[in-house]
Amino acid sequence: MASRARFALLAAVVAVSACSTLSQGDRPSTARQAEPQARGVMPSVEKKRLPGSTRRYTQAEIDNYYAAPDWFPDQHPPMPKLVSHGDGGKVQACAACHLTSGLGHPESANLAGLPHSYLVRQMAEYKNRSRFERSPMYAMAAAMSEQDIQEVSAYFSSLQPVRSSRVQETDTVPQTAIHPTLRMRQVLPNGGMEPINGKLIEVPESPERVEMRDPNAGFVAYVPRGSIALGKTLATERAGRTIACMACHGEQLRGTADVPRLAGLSPDYVLRQLRAFKSGDRHGAQALLMVPAVESLTLADMIALSAYVGTLDPDPK
Repeated sequence: MASRARFALLAAVVAVSACSTLSQGDRPSTARQAEPQARGVMPSVEKKRLPGSTRRYTQAEIDNYYAAPDWFPDQHPPMPKLVSHGDGGKVQACAACHLTSGLGHPESANLAGLPHSYLVRQMAEYKNRSRFERSPMYAMAAAMSEQDIQEVSAYFSSLQPVRSSRVQETDTVPQTAIHPTLRMRQVLPNGGMEPINGKLIEVPESPERVEMRDPNAGFVAYVPRGSIALGKTLATERAGRTIACMACHGEQLRGTADVPRLAGLSPDYVLRQLRAFKSGDRHGAQALLMVPAVESLTLADMIALSAYVGTLDPDPK
């Protein structure tokens, strides 16, 4: 019970949306690195291991935002320096948040296999602030040259797209809280169950693997019963209040040459983007095309759409 109380107390200081599992954007740049020293506790020097990997890292090395852990170097092409190490200043290693696989976490994004032109456009929108998030992405985008952006985008675009999460419909969910430094929901130690109450709750399948930045670690997204069927109706038909997603995002929502895939993305991440389109926090030229699609959607509709796209296989192979 003591560990649960400490977790809940620390989690209480993180501001979050009641219906999204975390606040927008990537992790703060120094929060996890500074935490042990702030408590007067020396970081552990124990080398951690992942099954199937020959690499070994301490938690301090894993948490270094300027040297992303590369557990499985044979699973990806060579990384540009900014992806693996950043620039030592404003630009952190992209793989520290988005992982070497591009899979990312719900509070960042699954970038694997997204169109190169789309990724370049998002960096431009971070630069000009037409994409609003509480994240370090603005400073990083501003500090990157056009060549940097092209190289980083090419890397993530080249990666195999992988589904981020397993979607599960349910009436009840484990009690969760926002992890104080990872900025994502995790199941409370010794916690019980509670009604889902119309929310979308996404948590790691294995918190330990996520904390080690395992590039293959997945999540489970809990959604209200009936969400997937409703989401499919909304995504494939007008249903009287939206535009069929496949009209722009392609067959099976796997994207096109210039439009991103929705298939297999984190449901929590998708929900956060739908809400940002509706609120106007995303208002770039291409983002404006989403306004007619979201303006009549309820929160339950957006959760349903997010759940449905999370069930889709992003890779036809």
